[in-house]
Amino acid sequence: MSKVLLAGESWTTTSTHTKGFDSFVTSTYAEGATSFVAALRDAGHEVTYLPNHVAADRFPATADELGEYDLVVLSDIGANTLLLHPATFGGGERRANRLSVLASWVEQGGALMMVGGYLSFQGIEGKANYRNTPIAGILPVEMESGDDREETPQGVAPVVVEPAHPVVRGLPATWPPVLGFQRVTARAGSTVVATVEGGPLLVFGRAGAGTVAAFTSDMGPHWLPDEFVRWDGYARLWRQCVEHLCAKAVPGSPGDPGDRPAVVAP
Repeated sequence: MSKVLLAGESWTTTSTHTKGFDSFVTSTYAEGATSFVAALRDAGHEVTYLPNHVAADRFPATADELGEYDLVVLSDIGANTLLLHPATFGGGERRANRLSVLASWVEQGGALMMVGGYLSFQGIEGKANYRNTPIAGILPVEMESGDDREETPQGVAPVVVEPAHPVVRGLPATWPPVLGFQRVTARAGSTVVATVEGGPLLVFGRAGAGTVAAFTSDMGPHWLPDEFVRWDGYARLWRQCVEHLCAKAVPGSPGDPGDRPAVVAP
């Protein structure tokens, strides 16, 4: 089984409560990766989870450290969290550019998947800002320059457009609805497996000797409603994504994640 490093999917909310003359502040902490991590661990994969505040300090800074894993998943973690190590931001220390290290590791044979959210791809107000990092050059999609969120509170159903792809084996042609996603464009040579509202939802490709994927909606709330998370295909989808990305297929072989041309949705 594979060793997966997941970074992101956590947040702290601070609220000010005002009651007439008096006010007070409360704070809460939450994580959004519970179902995703459980799905992979139930399938036998080893998952190391670094919430955002932990990833800021502990995300790998060398190829050797990344080499402990088969797959890195970035989900709802902005580029600044990985670029600005606390020792750099607070103490002015020189540190490795961890996104550059990650991109090089992938090109040398590693695997990377980015999952959507308010601080994935470009994100809310463009603050995730991966378009201006080395990660942009290895993802199988091209990002917009600003805020790339598409909010669909009414729910829109993803559609499989490559039914023969191993990642969607055993899954129906139409999935439960999502409540939002990132607008991206499939890169030439990538493989679009599923779309939403005519745009890419699940895309695979190659970066040098490595494998890459983009899932432009979330791995949990709020863009994935309960209906999607509780869907019996949820765990199967993520499990098959991990297995496919970690297969290390020889380029051009039938199992190669980038073996089909990009699908242009109608």
